[in-house]
Amino acid sequence: MKIRKLHLSEEPPMELLLLADPSLVIVEEYLNRGECFVAETNEEIVGVYVLLPTRSKTVELVNVAVVEEQHGKGIGKQLVMDAIKVAKTNGYITIEIGTGNSSIGQLALYQKCGFRITGVDVDFFIRHYSEAIFENGIQCRDMIRLSQDL
Repeated sequence: MKIRKLHLSEEPPMELLLLADPSLVIVEEYLNRGECFVAETNEEIVGVYVLLPTRSKTVELVNVAVVEEQHGKGIGKQLVMDAIKVAKTNGYITIEIGTGNSSIGQLALYQKCGFRITGVDVDFFIRHYSEAIFENGIQCRDMIRLSQDL
């Protein structure tokens, strides 16, 4: 598997990006401000993430997504670790990530990759999404914020 920055001439993998965030408006907004990276196997995109500068020396990892047929193969962890490496290389000193309270697997993954929980944005998904989101039988209401010093 190869992870690379998406070329300016390429269309972002919107179907994959919308798996991780169902809001087209929000996805397009951070694609315009951030850098999109894709994971490829046999020239087929199997994963994606976006790095979004937020403050001086701080970057947020948003929209980590893997095609459903490839779940459980470690691609998500490789994407997160690549994002950490890219952030360090680009001189950032902090990397942040947020996920839903119902995203049990993602919360575990991010902590295994060295992130620590730093806060909760209560009712984030209620305020920013018009339709209710459910994962693992739990309504996604709160944004769990995590970060890591690089």
